[in-house]
Amino acid sequence: MKQFLSGLLMIVTLQQVSAQELYMPRNIKKAYENGTRSMSGAPGKNYWQNKGVYNVEVKVDGATKIVSGKETIVYSNNSPNDLNELAIRFVNNLHKPQSPRSGFVSKDFLSSGLDIKSFTVNGEKYNINSDDWGTVEKVKLNSVLKSKSKAEIKIEWEYPLSVQSGREGQIDPETFYVAYSFPRVSVYDDYNGWDMLPHSDRQEFYNDFNDYSFAITAPKNYVVWATGDFLNPESVLQPEYLKRYKTSLRSDKVINIATEQEMKSAKVTKQNKWNVWKFKASHITDFCFALSKHYTWDAASVQLKTKRVSVQAGYKSGAKDFEHYVDWMRYNLDWFSKNWPGVEYPYNAMTAIQGYADMEYPMMINDTSIPDDFQDARLTADHEIAHTYFPFYMGINETRYAFMDEGWATTLEYLIGIDENGEAAAQEFYKNFRLKRWINDPSSEQDQPIITMSTQVSGAGYGNNSYVKASLSYLALKDYLGDDLFKKALHHYMNNWNGKHPIPWDYFNSMNTGSGKNLNWFFNNWFYTNNYIDLKIGATAQQNNLLSISVDNVGGFAIPFDAKIKYEDGDVETLHFSPSVWEKDQTKTVLTIPIKKKVKSINLDGGLFMDYTPENNSKNL
Repeated sequence: MKQFLSGLLMIVTLQQVSAQELYMPRNIKKAYENGTRSMSGAPGKNYWQNKGVYNVEVKVDGATKIVSGKETIVYSNNSPNDLNELAIRFVNNLHKPQSPRSGFVSKDFLSSGLDIKSFTVNGEKYNINSDDWGTVEKVKLNSVLKSKSKAEIKIEWEYPLSVQSGREGQIDPETFYVAYSFPRVSVYDDYNGWDMLPHSDRQEFYNDFNDYSFAITAPKNYVVWATGDFLNPESVLQPEYLKRYKTSLRSDKVINIATEQEMKSAKVTKQNKWNVWKFKASHITDFCFALSKHYTWDAASVQLKTKRVSVQAGYKSGAKDFEHYVDWMRYNLDWFSKNWPGVEYPYNAMTAIQGYADMEYPMMINDTSIPDDFQDARLTADHEIAHTYFPFYMGINETRYAFMDEGWATTLEYLIGIDENGEAAAQEFYKNFRLKRWINDPSSEQDQPIITMSTQVSGAGYGNNSYVKASLSYLALKDYLGDDLFKKALHHYMNNWNGKHPIPWDYFNSMNTGSGKNLNWFFNNWFYTNNYIDLKIGATAQQNNLLSISVDNVGGFAIPFDAKIKYEDGDVETLHFSPSVWEKDQTKTVLTIPIKKKVKSINLDGGLFMDYTPENNSKNL
């Protein structure tokens, strides 16, 4: 173990070691040189990020399935650079036939995409032909947007809802999930400039922390659920349902605000031809909403340390798993706040909508119903809500570094699963659903280092990096540091980057500083290699009440494992070894174990860390 240093000496030493040991691409290195990032792990003294204040009026026509809107964006260029162009992102253009996609889609997925009716910057009209736009396009500015100045952008637009529902679209003819529903300014950051990576329907999202005010015009009898605070329930709900909704905001018990029959009987919303539903959310990376004419509406709330959070669900009548969703969400919001990550849920609401995506959004999730497997259904909700922290509490660049959010959500899903289902069941689910497809995958040439940019891997390579190996690295580090120090370091990282845009090196450096340890050997081992999990027992000897076991790390990953020693009298002793055994030499270690009896056999068991060749993990003496 390296000597523990404290104070300024520790920070300087860690800075030097980190700079020497962890590879950085030259654009990332330049950001550190420019002082926007710091080798301590915190944002640098010159850190900046741009911001938009969005005022959006959007209308959903239930008959034509057209979404139309107009928005005003007050965009702040906080960067040190003058901008002569704006990058505008509209993810729903993924549905255009000519858009590049990661896989096959049906005809029902395709649509004509975004039609921009008007586009102005600071009152000056631009002639925009959006027919040829993809998911992100640049608009050359007639007047430069100076550093530290603002621009007012106004856009009017419309687009059709996709018939096929995935992350967004028509769940059924009277239920719509309206996500990525408005043109926005793409991220301009300190290490890549404009984010021009197209959305392909595999990698997820990267957005600025913006302020959103939405006025959503919906047809009579449609209920709207959305990101943010619901500002005008009195204007859109009839008295009985308004009363139920308001009661739910103070209730620990689930309240059925509206049944399917009540929705269909025109009792729930005000009987105007159109109702305008208003929502507001500040300093958040996205805004989405859903609406339905017949979904059942349940709600309750949960008291956290500093606030009471509204918890809601909208679903098809008879969806047995969704009947439990409000209770499940009340539980996981409380559990995540108190246990792992141990940071209070940061928002005032959380809503689950039954759809087809198993996808997270700020304050909302869109989940498939799994009525015949409540454990799977509940863990799906746990996983998607865990994303609240990564990538929403911290603005992860999911497009480039998906492991920074999916890996954490997978880890949190596993940890809460231990609480909900017991350790044995949680491990079995994790192995079956996550690990086996990676460790047993014969196509090992697609198994690239985790640090590989997410757009550069596909298929199993993407899933294994983003979910499986990343999660295992976090769990291995938790084992190495111990729960208390791991949580201290994790909170240091989260406090550094709450409301900002961390990249992998910010994670590495924050964990180094937060733990007071040089963990670069560990990060190199897990993130920069083609390692996998494969231990092998080598030479063994029993002499003078000492058992010596040589262990070859064939696969290379620095994993924890148990040595199970069976004695000739039938007794079994289990000893746990953390990844610290690999700190000096990641290819081989020798275990020296005091014993008092004759040993019959030895077995190495990685538990959750499944071995590629378990047959050479046992040896008879």
